[in-house]
Amino acid sequence: MAHGKGSAPRRGGAARGGARGRSTGRRAPGRTTPAPKTTPGPKTAPAPEPEAPRTFRLGAVPGATPGRWVDRWSSRRPEVALELVPLEVAEQRRALDDGRVDAAIARRPIDDDGLHVIALYDEVPVVVMSSESDLTVVDELEASDLDGSVLIVPGDDVLGPFDLPGTVPPRFDTIETTADAIATVATGVGIAIVPMSLARLHHRRDVTYRPLVGGPVSSVVFAWRRDRDSADIQDFVGIIRGRTANSSR
Repeated sequence: MAHGKGSAPRRGGAARGGARGRSTGRRAPGRTTPAPKTTPGPKTAPAPEPEAPRTFRLGAVPGATPGRWVDRWSSRRPEVALELVPLEVAEQRRALDDGRVDAAIARRPIDDDGLHVIALYDEVPVVVMSSESDLTVVDELEASDLDGSVLIVPGDDVLGPFDLPGTVPPRFDTIETTADAIATVATGVGIAIVPMSLARLHHRRDVTYRPLVGGPVSSVVFAWRRDRDSADIQDFVGIIRGRTANSSR
């Protein structure tokens, strides 16, 4: 069959195929593009409630030296104030029982019924004497070196009673405090035997001291009531034992 003049030949299949193959960018009627999936982010935990201000009350008997532990507490637990409460040995247990302190650096003997007690260190006993005493000629003393010496035992003694048969009791009434006993020793009247820390605490220019070989030691401990254990006490125990801030209890 002849084509009409001037008309282009049809490319039926090719033309129709090409039209089908080209994208017009139009969506088919009734179809929608699904929204992209999103992954939920992690939930933000609510900020913890700030702790109420509080104070950790630490008792300490004369001669105790908790300074390094207190310094570590201040740097590690600045949000909890530490109050250092001076205690006489005679009141150390009572202060724990009546809640005046949360814990205490104390001396043995202490009634440990109902207490947690951790040994810290033992103190060497020393003989305190006048700086003019003949006993100063040696670096350390034995019990036999004290024969004939007047032994002054103060009312707040933390070592006795102990046996020094060669010594002589004083002819005056009991001197109540270690400080006053050492002041009496400074006059040249007798000697006193105390833990080294107390000799240093009550140091005077007119007295000196020497270690007593084989003498009674004074054991220093950290103590608190079993029924009042707390996170603060356990943190202080960790400091005493040298744990780092990240160590587990």
